[in-house]
Amino acid sequence: MPNMIELEFTELPYAINEEMKTLRTNIQFCGKDKKVILLTSAVQNEGKTTLALCLCKSIAELGKRVLLIDADMRKSVMKSRIVSGKIDKGLSHFLSGQCELAEVFCQDEKTGVFLLPTGGYPPNPVELLAGEEMENLIAAARERFDYVIVDCAPLGVVTDAAVLAPLCDGAVLVLNAGEVHYKLAQQVVTRLQQTDCSILGVVLNQVNHQSNGRYYGKRYGYYKRYGRYGKYGYYKRYGRYYYKSDYYGAGPDRTKADKKKSGEHESGFSLKSRSSRAAAEKKNDSE
Repeated sequence: MPNMIELEFTELPYAINEEMKTLRTNIQFCGKDKKVILLTSAVQNEGKTTLALCLCKSIAELGKRVLLIDADMRKSVMKSRIVSGKIDKGLSHFLSGQCELAEVFCQDEKTGVFLLPTGGYPPNPVELLAGEEMENLIAAARERFDYVIVDCAPLGVVTDAAVLAPLCDGAVLVLNAGEVHYKLAQQVVTRLQQTDCSILGVVLNQVNHQSNGRYYGKRYGYYKRYGRYGKYGYYKRYGRYYYKSDYYGAGPDRTKADKKKSGEHESGFSLKSRSSRAAAEKKNDSE
């Protein structure tokens, strides 16, 4: 029986909630073999933990059993999201052999989301995450849950996520829009690729939709001015071939010899250039 707690979930606006459902759907379409998902970021304060909680809640709404593992044993903010309930032990206690796995599971009363809290802050988090106990934990979680979301420390700061990545089926990188330098983001992606863990995608967090609306709406609206290029329709005059109408003396009773003599093709199209036609019309007018 897991320890019952109450988690604080951020109330999302309708548009962002729909985007969260889109993220959930995209993870589902990655395949049934993608059950253990690693969440990491480049630096701290990029909204990774909030995203992890909202994603778990969204998955639980489908009736799935989902476990959120708080693997940030450096500076976890998950403790501040626990509104009620008492937690004595966590991930660090299990990995160090101080308790059994069943003693560290918690469950939210309202959403049914399972949580494995980080516990205390050990002096050797990388060694604990790289140990055999962590492999056993992931293997046991695969059998008991439909999805396992692993919230790890920022990979751009420490190497914890690179240690956990080989144990996971895929990774999702969370980046704060307009805050992270592209070179740092490239370094994080390179580190994930070196672990042979599939990068499922990148979540661009804290996007200013209002500014984007002005950018795509108003500024791109100015390109209506390119409608002026309709003037290029005038260049129809540069077509060398035109149909010989009765205006130019091309009657239906003209013979092949007449057409050949005048430079007209059998199909009824003139092979004369515009200058030749103009000279011929000038000659006719003078006569």
